Amino acid sequence: MVLTKPELMSALAHESKIVLHLAGKVDRSQLDYRPTPKQRSTMDMLRYLSMMGPEIVRYSFSPNPGFDDWTKAVEATAKLDFDGVVKQIAALPATYEKMLGAATDADFRAVIKDFEGQPTSRGAFLVELVLGGHAAYRTQLFLYLKSCGQEQLDSNDLWNGVDGKK
Repeated sequence: MVLTKPELMSALAHESKIVLHLAGKVDRSQLDYRPTPKQRSTMDMLRYLSMMGPEIVRYSFSPNPGFDDWTKAVEATAKLDFDGVVKQIAALPATYEKMLGAATDADFRAVIKDFEGQPTSRGAFLVELVLGGHAAYRTQLFLYLKSCGQEQLDSNDLWNGVDGKK
């Protein structure tokens, strides 16, 4: 794996911090905002970000991966209110540590099947889908916030999870 396990864990914790920061910028009156009718709402986006990574990790380590656990996680997360989702996002670094802490280099190099059934290393799968997924969806959340009038947000909010210039 190009990243060491500590680097991956640090990157996932950083992504979680950014998502938590952006969640703190959400105006609760705009939780139903969606740029177009078929896109996720802000609340849907937060719910997805709160469960996507752990479910992909779980899938990658499952001896018989399938989407039943994913469906159950989506259903459970759909029941969470804003505060519950934020709490779940805040717990992501500890969740990743629990799920990946004992993984070895051999575990990351192991060949698994991706969602399309193609062989890939578990490490590449996790970097592409979990780390990349966090970056992609937090960027989308950032753009939702900007579309909702959060003009003060800047690249510090998006890349560092800290307030930008005022």
